Amino acid sequence: MGLYDTYLAIRHRIHEADPPGHVAVVITERDLLEQGAYDTLERFFGWAFGRGADRVTVLVSVLDAAVVETLERELRRVDAPRPVAVRGPGDTERADAPIQVSIGLGGKREFAEAVREIADDVATGDLDPDAIDEATISERLVFPDEPDLLIKTGAERLSDFAIWQSVYSELYFTDVNWRDFRERDYLRAVLDYQNRKRRFGT
Repeated sequence: MGLYDTYLAIRHRIHEADPPGHVAVVITERDLLEQGAYDTLERFFGWAFGRGADRVTVLVSVLDAAVVETLERELRRVDAPRPVAVRGPGDTERADAPIQVSIGLGGKREFAEAVREIADDVATGDLDPDAIDEATISERLVFPDEPDLLIKTGAERLSDFAIWQSVYSELYFTDVNWRDFRERDYLRAVLDYQNRKRRFGT
């Protein structure tokens, strides 16, 4: 670890604010085609859990549906420090693991499926429309947990992910591409998070 990295690590360690408990990162299928991309992901897990996170979500943007199966297979093989739940575009089973990976499951589609389930329950009389609240929707999402910090690498633009879950997340954009992402970049994101005053929509 270089001098600058040590400086960042010390700033993080002595900071009065808590680090993010749930960290999400948005990357693309193209990122995962780069040499060493999965090694970076394994290191990312180590940085996150080593710096106070207890949950990590990886959101993979997919343009070519033909690569989904390959990505699912490779991401299940990643050497991760905690159990991993991988979900693709057609999955509806809730992801409940310390590491959650979404491959091409857009937020609009996920939200629409949750609303469809609620409508079905109302139609069958299993759910009173007056009883529908935020929790009713959240509990039907594949990825129900809300990230504290959402990191987007490579560009200042969000993809169609975690629309419901990230409404109160702190967003961090970096122009560093995933293949070049290092621990110092992660620490910068965490320190930026720690320096913010979270308002949760107020």
